[in-house]
Amino acid sequence: MAGCCDHDHDKHPAQGEGPTVLPRRDASPKYRVVSVASHSHEHGHNHAHDPHDHAGGQCCAPVPMAFGALATPEVVADGIRTSMRIMQMDCPTEEALIRKRLGGMASVRSLEFNLMQRVLTVVHAPDALGPILDAVRSLGFQPEVPDDRGRLAAAVEPKKPWWPLALAGIAALASEAANWSGAPDWMAAALAIIAVLPCGLTTYRKGWVAIRHRNLNINALMSIAVTGALLLGQWPEAAMVMVLFTLAELIEAKSLDRARNAIEGLLTLTPEKATVQQADGSWREVDSATVTVGRLVRVKPGERIGLDGEIVNGRSTVNQAPITGESLPVDKAEGDAVFAGTINQSGSFDYRVTATAGNTTLARIIHAVEQAQGSKAPTQRFVDQFARVYTPTVFAIALTVAMLPPWLLGGSWHDWIYKALVLLVIACPCALVISTPVTIVSGLAAAARHGILIKGGSYLEQGRLLKWLALDKTGTITHGQPQQTDFELLVDVTAEHCRRLAASLAGRSDHPVSQAIARAVDGEVGVHDPVEAFEALPGRGVRGVIGGKTYLLGNHRLVHELERCSPSIEARLDELERQGKSVVMLIDEHRVLALFAVADTVKHSSRDAIAELHELGVKTVMLTGDNPHTAEAIAKTVGIDQARGNQMPEDKRKAVESFEKEGPVGMVGDGINDAPALARAHIGFAMGAMGTDTAIETADVALMDDDLRKIPTFIRLSQATRAVLLQNITLALGIKGVFLALTLGGLGTMWMAVFADVGASLLVVGNGLRLLRK
Repeated sequence: MAGCCDHDHDKHPAQGEGPTVLPRRDASPKYRVVSVASHSHEHGHNHAHDPHDHAGGQCCAPVPMAFGALATPEVVADGIRTSMRIMQMDCPTEEALIRKRLGGMASVRSLEFNLMQRVLTVVHAPDALGPILDAVRSLGFQPEVPDDRGRLAAAVEPKKPWWPLALAGIAALASEAANWSGAPDWMAAALAIIAVLPCGLTTYRKGWVAIRHRNLNINALMSIAVTGALLLGQWPEAAMVMVLFTLAELIEAKSLDRARNAIEGLLTLTPEKATVQQADGSWREVDSATVTVGRLVRVKPGERIGLDGEIVNGRSTVNQAPITGESLPVDKAEGDAVFAGTINQSGSFDYRVTATAGNTTLARIIHAVEQAQGSKAPTQRFVDQFARVYTPTVFAIALTVAMLPPWLLGGSWHDWIYKALVLLVIACPCALVISTPVTIVSGLAAAARHGILIKGGSYLEQGRLLKWLALDKTGTITHGQPQQTDFELLVDVTAEHCRRLAASLAGRSDHPVSQAIARAVDGEVGVHDPVEAFEALPGRGVRGVIGGKTYLLGNHRLVHELERCSPSIEARLDELERQGKSVVMLIDEHRVLALFAVADTVKHSSRDAIAELHELGVKTVMLTGDNPHTAEAIAKTVGIDQARGNQMPEDKRKAVESFEKEGPVGMVGDGINDAPALARAHIGFAMGAMGTDTAIETADVALMDDDLRKIPTFIRLSQATRAVLLQNITLALGIKGVFLALTLGGLGTMWMAVFADVGASLLVVGNGLRLLRK
């Protein structure tokens, strides 16, 4: 709406107007959070779409239909966009194989991989889906495409029997014992082959597929290394390497499952059943997924709320911590909104459903987090590029080690080929590549559990770099529920007449200042006069025709622009504004009739948040359309470094731009008409996003409640994520480097290389999962 006194008012669109969202300055994509049940895959807000940063995957675990779905195929600029689940695709090894196979097809426009959700999204030419699916199947994978409602069959991975690995382990140990005890070579060889066959056939099959498609993944490298060891007569070592590799792969898969299901806690928040009123007035328990909008649902004490709705009867306190991270329960009464996944406490109430199971606030949060998992953070993109060079480089070193010393230096072929085989095992970059997505996903999930919805890994990484944070005033620093404190007549008219005119204009606006005036007057005046030709004046106020005459209700700026201000009015305005009050004036076609002063209260959390931001080295500036005196008064109360008043939406954008010379800038608003500043900022934060579609859709980071202290929490999580990323990269490369040096020095063995490869993977996965406890 147009505000009655400041540009903070601009964040509410005028009646009949939709929210305006501008494209961001950078090319980072913004995901529109849509109903998971509808399965539409939209890209809103005019943001540039980067196919490498967006995977529309959903969780592959068996979950309710509302969450176990993918986007249905849709027509895009380059062709058809199709998402498919590939259960066998869970690490960079499979991604590289699929990318190489499909990347050479002329009908494939782009590929997007979400390894954490095992989802591949392909943009392809029409009628090319069949050949694409056949190409994926040729690699030994089973792609699953959703039906016309976006549904997939429940993902059930077949349980592998434990006895082949156990048998292989016993045979490998027996082969080692036979070798040590001086038994005949044929006995050690036979036991080694018995060990390799049960657990190695899968590796050999995958390795052959990779070699056939000219791809050197870990399965190909391990197949070559074990085969070479067998040919060199290293029977016990070949057997033990294959057993250790298979066992380590199993452990790594379990660890990745934990990271993959990091948001499993969110998925289980919504109860499967809800008590719904029937046509005859009785109450019956039904599946939550079948409940439609408008139905009445009853909640008993201690129950978890199944759907979003509005209370129509009863009152209680509700624990909203699962979504917002709030420490204290919230009182709820008739007319208040309740949200799926939250917990009713002492009372009982009935509520009317406002969103289906697939379109609740919780569903949108889960969908946004899953989409964010598919986006690649800057560190991950760097690691992926590095890995493409690393494996061929080490493979070339291995060939050099195998060939040159025996040829040029007369070294033993047996010894140098063995060293080359060890290097082949070290050549796999799995630990390095997998370290970043596990860390980013853990950070995203940890944030979601604390009521902070981060729309991509890039924002999680950038948060630690913020130097300035620009803040909106109304509803961000203050409660956004001001009360009228003063009313003064400035001309010889009746007070009742002026109050009635002001209430009639203010009642057409939904800005907090207007509502404060309307509430104060309604108790005395009652019925409003009809308003014709109502018009919102952005950043200034509103205008309308009442009884054939034009009236305006607006701020100090509007009075100056209309040239209606006098020295006496100016003096009175200055006095009220220095008290931290916002002043709105009623104006007719010739003069200022009356003034209304409104004061808002500062949130206690705002003071704490500003103090924490300063401790983190982030400077703060308040950008408000309110007058400079009020802005300074509130900024001083909260401890904000700078305050700028009389800020139009475009002024806020320019202010954000002016601070960029010192480093990345964040902007906190409501994600609607603060759009110019939010779009310009490196990271846009939306306050109080729970239940607000536009806020969740628009912001880079959505704070699910109105607690500004979540921004310092976000920055600390960003710092922790960066630290873990660096630790993981150092671990992965450091361990590889150590064993590379040991091997070239003649001290490395093949089983040690297996420990180095898979051990590094387990270390980085475990280290990344630590963020879930942040």
